[in-house]
Amino acid sequence: MKGVNYLFKSSIGDEPLKNNQLRKLNLKQAVIRELYHHKQQSIYNLSKTIKKSTPTITRAIDELVADEMVREIGIGQSTGGRRPSIYGLNPPSRYVMGIDLERYFIKIGIFDFDNKPVSEIIELNKGLDTHPDIPGYLTEKVNEMLEAHSIDRSKLLGIGISLPGLIDMRSGISYTYLNTGKPTANELMERFGLPVFLEQDTRAMAWGEQAFGLAKKHQNVLCLNIGSGIGLSMILNGKIYTGHSGYSGEFGHIQIDSNGQLCHCGKIGCIETVASGKVMINKARKDLEQGAISQITGLINGDLNKISIRVILDAARDGDQYAIDLLARIGESLGKGLSTLIHLFNPELIIIGGEMSKAAGYIVAPIESNLNIYTISRIRKDAVIVASELGDNARIMGTVALVMNNIFG
Repeated sequence: MKGVNYLFKSSIGDEPLKNNQLRKLNLKQAVIRELYHHKQQSIYNLSKTIKKSTPTITRAIDELVADEMVREIGIGQSTGGRRPSIYGLNPPSRYVMGIDLERYFIKIGIFDFDNKPVSEIIELNKGLDTHPDIPGYLTEKVNEMLEAHSIDRSKLLGIGISLPGLIDMRSGISYTYLNTGKPTANELMERFGLPVFLEQDTRAMAWGEQAFGLAKKHQNVLCLNIGSGIGLSMILNGKIYTGHSGYSGEFGHIQIDSNGQLCHCGKIGCIETVASGKVMINKARKDLEQGAISQITGLINGDLNKISIRVILDAARDGDQYAIDLLARIGESLGKGLSTLIHLFNPELIIIGGEMSKAAGYIVAPIESNLNIYTISRIRKDAVIVASELGDNARIMGTVALVMNNIFG
């Protein structure tokens, strides 16, 4: 019934559905599910897959075409008789909004029924650590986006949101950000007046990679989300792993140096204290203040507060040795930490995502070098290390997959 409500909310109203109405809507949902997952189908193939008669499927298709949710997209190959009509979803009939909430920025995009962005994904220079009223700010931006693209709210299936930090998936409460003591998705749903689906940001990356990226045809994958912090999501035996409460994947808070720096989590020597973008930026500020020579100084016009991951990457691409060395040290520390994960999970693929995915050319070689030192070679050789093709958009694409998974299962 949940998926039926989301798909047909503009037509079913608030009255309880009769059994025959519910059966018809469930059939239409099954047709749309097949077309969503398989893109295009003939009535004959839909009949076989859904296990309903051809006349029954034909009536459902005709009604969905009349409702503009499905369209005829071509003619298929003949199998001996008349060439069949091929049907697919009508992309502008329904939409999903994706929101990637991060500490220092927010990404928002609207996607059609074919998972294509309606316009460019916008990036706002406000974030969880820099704006005092994120729910209010988001409400304003959601309304602006819908108005700007002339999208009727009834056509929006839902809003998928990725959020960093600790989120108890059983209670729905976020303990790091937007914590009101109540389920965060419910609180935002009341604000927006639209269905909201929430996921921890690094696990949203896994949703994106599995649905649209390099993990699509793999069963055992580790997804590293490296930006200002470090997160990990795991696809194990083809399923996204959450752990008992949803707290799995806190790779950034594994101790790597018992005599190291104090981490913001309160522990000593976490991987985040030596291998995160935030630590890299702080080190660059300190070194340049003490006279280190680097092109970074020119790129920021001497204002150390303007140092960012992007600035360091730009300097590295220009051949700046200081920036290259900074990135290499990140890779060395990640390699040491990843050696433990390889021994534990024996992955076939490790995807480097987040802001640092653009630095793969500088960090993958040091990662592999340290893996050769710290891992058993027979286990190590199974794991291929790649940069995400979705890059820093993997999380927002994951929110789209999250919404669709909640609707279609």
